[in-house]
Amino acid sequence: MRAARDGDRAAFSEIVRRHKTPLYQFVRRYVGDADDAYDILQDTFVAAWQGLRRFDVQQTLTPWLRKIALNKCRDHGRRHVIRRRLLTLFHAQSSVESPWIADSNPELESPDLERLRRLDQAIARLPRRYKEPLLLVLMAGLTHQQAGAQLGITAKAVEMRIRRAKEKLRMALTPYRDGAAQ
Repeated sequence: MRAARDGDRAAFSEIVRRHKTPLYQFVRRYVGDADDAYDILQDTFVAAWQGLRRFDVQQTLTPWLRKIALNKCRDHGRRHVIRRRLLTLFHAQSSVESPWIADSNPELESPDLERLRRLDQAIARLPRRYKEPLLLVLMAGLTHQQAGAQLGITAKAVEMRIRRAKEKLRMALTPYRDGAAQ
């Protein structure tokens, strides 16, 4: 671990080799999906590499890695829930999990796919001041404080802008609800 902290990539590769299987099993059980688990595992090791300097070498490595993995699982869960809420907000069918995977999901029916494309287009048309907080919080999983720090605004401003973004999206998509005329 000391060598990895000093930037030795081979040492870090050995850490990954030793810990990837038990961490993958932990993550897989937590999220219930093999592909998601693999992505989260990669995110875990990236975060570990980036956080090596903060690791206290007097501590045990396994709990530290598991804590990072747990946080990544929680982040994933929050994003997943938020995506479903966002879809529900726009009356998409509950079987659709994410508008951002619509093109790769053959089970989506054409009306669902069209609804999701309209949602993507409406988000893209939002003014930057509304789009950025919306995506940082709802899609990237940042807290209002974190998004505010990244954007140079207060957490309350983030909250207000997200509310306004949702209102604008609701208004933009209202004519398209329930198969209404375009």
